[in-house]
Amino acid sequence: MELYNIKYVIDALAYSLYAFLVGGLLLGLHRKIVARIQGRPGPPIIQYILHTFKFYFKEITFPITAGNPLYIFVALMSITVWISTLYLGVVFNSSLLILMGLYILQKIVEHGCGLSSGSPYGKLGGVRSVFSAAAEVPLFAVIGTIYLLTKSLIIGDIIRYQEVHGPIIFQLPFAAFAFFVLLLSKAPNSPFAIVKDKSIVSGYITEHFGILESLIMIADGIAWFVLLWIFIGVFIGPLLISNPLLTLLGMVALTFIVSLICALTPLLTPNHSVMIQILISALAIVDLLRRAIMG
Repeated sequence: MELYNIKYVIDALAYSLYAFLVGGLLLGLHRKIVARIQGRPGPPIIQYILHTFKFYFKEITFPITAGNPLYIFVALMSITVWISTLYLGVVFNSSLLILMGLYILQKIVEHGCGLSSGSPYGKLGGVRSVFSAAAEVPLFAVIGTIYLLTKSLIIGDIIRYQEVHGPIIFQLPFAAFAFFVLLLSKAPNSPFAIVKDKSIVSGYITEHFGILESLIMIADGIAWFVLLWIFIGVFIGPLLISNPLLTLLGMVALTFIVSLICALTPLLTPNHSVMIQILISALAIVDLLRRAIMG
């Protein structure tokens, strides 16, 4: 039994590393595509991973304004949230409601991360993180719409539903679009990326350095992998999820589409970003009400 537990831990760490490497490479590809579209050579695709390991070996610095131990705790919480989401969603195909709860917890972590540094840039990034949550909370309507269609919130059940009835993206286009905008908002240089806007340096992680920033970057890489996988699994289903290679190709295609939008679209102001996201979520809510009324 003890050997089984050790093997389980090793497998879990290996899959977490795989998710980070794939997510990190896709974030590097995103940066490369944006640069090429804008007429710049851009960094190598592995640059995100190189930066992550570079910060891992650098000395940790603690700003004089930092509020310990929260300053350290939020970095650990960030990677814990996304590893939990990775296993509950991708490995165990748990409930979408649990995953959305973890996503909201991540917004609280980002807020605490910004406030704990004492930096005005970090504080502004933390405030914007909570502000952006006002646009993302209505995405629970997306979950409601999926439940009305599939009669389940378990990702495994949703994938099996699509084996019989086809991809949900064609049946719930408003819900798929709302979730895609959520995915877009997590991408660097996104028109909705108000939390890490260049005008506030690096937002809530401005003052984090060394291994703490490395942990946050690992969490962001895993987050990108998880969000891409969930979009593919929930809205496209077994057409791509059944084959790991097709899943990776789907992730690359989604990253390319997101990168194209980011390269050609200017950054929105925080107010406009939230207003547009709420409008898109409202479309999903209207679709939910229409389906509820129709029985």
